[in-house]
Amino acid sequence: MSVLGAIMVPHPPIILPEVGRGEEKKISATDAAFRQAAAFVGALKPETLVLLSPHSVMYADYFHISPGESAEGDMRQFRAPQLKIRADYDSAFVEALSDQADAAGFPAGTLGERSPELDHGTLIPLYYVNQYITDYRLVRIGLSGLPLSDHYRLGQMISHTADLLNRRVLIVGSGDLSHKLLREGPYGLSKEGPEYDARIMDVMGRAAFDELLDFDETFCEKAAECGHRSFCILAGALDGKSVEVEKLSHEGPFGVGYGVCTYRVTGEDPSRHCLEEWRARQKTILDQKRQNEDPYVRLARDTINAWVGERKRIKLPDGLPPEMLCRKAGVFVSLHKDGRLRGCIGTIQPTQNSIAEEIIGNGISASTKDPRFSPVRPDELDALEISVDVLGNPEKISSRDQLDVKRYGVIVTKGFRRGLLLPNLDGVDTVEEQLSIALRKAGLSEREKEFEMERFEVVRHV
Repeated sequence: MSVLGAIMVPHPPIILPEVGRGEEKKISATDAAFRQAAAFVGALKPETLVLLSPHSVMYADYFHISPGESAEGDMRQFRAPQLKIRADYDSAFVEALSDQADAAGFPAGTLGERSPELDHGTLIPLYYVNQYITDYRLVRIGLSGLPLSDHYRLGQMISHTADLLNRRVLIVGSGDLSHKLLREGPYGLSKEGPEYDARIMDVMGRAAFDELLDFDETFCEKAAECGHRSFCILAGALDGKSVEVEKLSHEGPFGVGYGVCTYRVTGEDPSRHCLEEWRARQKTILDQKRQNEDPYVRLARDTINAWVGERKRIKLPDGLPPEMLCRKAGVFVSLHKDGRLRGCIGTIQPTQNSIAEEIIGNGISASTKDPRFSPVRPDELDALEISVDVLGNPEKISSRDQLDVKRYGVIVTKGFRRGLLLPNLDGVDTVEEQLSIALRKAGLSEREKEFEMERFEVVRHV
């Protein structure tokens, strides 16, 4: 056997009577749907539950799989310490999945455990499931800051591991939806909140898993969703399979969305290799963009391909425009993969003899030396979108009124601390957001009042 099915469930602590103390009655539809989903799990009799939790250990560029023989946790942080759950881990599954990731050069494994305790994103689904089945072993996996497509790929590896071990496996995608559904809610209202909930329930309710990968990450961040990456891993585990889906409930009376769906695998379906189809569409789009790349971006791409693929630093090619060879300027090279930043390194002032040499140096650094990311792998090269920003001379300003997020980048300075943010970035819509990010990049508090500001314009090449 292999993957039998999956459930998409939320994890609101308030749903537990021991925590809600009567407030749980306001989400009785979610409670009823949760019980139905848990009964669905019990009826399938899985040997292993693979539970995907946004509140387990999370890294920017690595998927953490909980190690060990067992773990336990309680709800003490929600004033219910008496509510405890213990689970035995499927250590053989964990080892096989980690080995598979290692062989593929994929960033997943058991390194970096910070706390072995079960988190509430795990405890709440188990609270319900344990009422219907207890003779299973658990695999707990955290999410990452990697692109949605990598989450889907991890799901495919989970399915392959289930086949390899001949395990009866069920996937639990734990995750709340938007946290910004109501103005009076704890996180307020954004227009993206209700839009996200409507869209995700439609996609998950149809098991249209390829559409999960089309969600813009800036849109997801503004919606303040919690479970999208869990759902992408769940979808990957059902890749190539026909499923019967049942959408059980959706509500959000507290300003946070809770959705419940079940998925029963009924066989194989070659038409549902969603990542493969999505990548084919993306490749068509990227190929069209590459045909229109100007010499600045083409030089950056050739630089990165040569360095990542062969560890060779290219020489200046013939035929570059004179301004790239004769002019000096600060340059930023930015990499995106599947809609998410993959690296960005630049220089505020020129450090090389020409813009072209600046592009080569910063292209290598953006792909291999950005401390926020692991180095770009050769298998990622075809998926990269690259842009090159050529900076104008910075000018000092005395007021934030002199900034415009679409036109000007900003540099903030206090003592030896300095932070820069480029203009016209997705998700940065106000001067306040721009300054907040620049201050954080400088290692300063967002509430810092005493700092110097400079603005600059760029010429962006895409």
